[in-house]
Amino acid sequence: MSAPDSNPYLRDAVLTATPEQLHLMLYDGAIRNATQAREAILRKDYETSYEKLTRAQHILLEMQNGLNRDVNRELCDRVAAIYGFLYHKLVDANVHRRVEDIDDALKVLRIERETWQILVDKVNRIRQGTDPDEYEPGGRDEPGLRTTPDSSADSAPVTFSAQG
Repeated sequence: MSAPDSNPYLRDAVLTATPEQLHLMLYDGAIRNATQAREAILRKDYETSYEKLTRAQHILLEMQNGLNRDVNRELCDRVAAIYGFLYHKLVDANVHRRVEDIDDALKVLRIERETWQILVDKVNRIRQGTDPDEYEPGGRDEPGLRTTPDSSADSAPVTFSAQG
């Protein structure tokens, strides 16, 4: 990897990013490295593919190690399983030099990144006070539930549970 000072833009972006944006950057790094490894395998440049796949694997391990199971153990276990699947797909791609394994991993990584981008956008709207779906502590909404506005005082609220 290059020295942190070799790219001042990247250094500043990392130092000023929110935790949500940092996580998005990790997805970007994993996708970029896996894509470059795929291209290297097609060129039969196995040294570069090994290096890039190893970087992507390390990113996934960091993401998995960064999960905070104290907040929501079940959700973290599910996300950890996804990261484990991705990690093993990239290991298999590295060992067997199969672009199909990289393609499988990239499909999931891109979906996860897109989902994370939606979360980042929502968090930004909440921080700016522009999100109409924002949960108000002490309000009539309960954690894990979202209610739709009542059209009349007599109608019952419609609830959606975030729990299975």
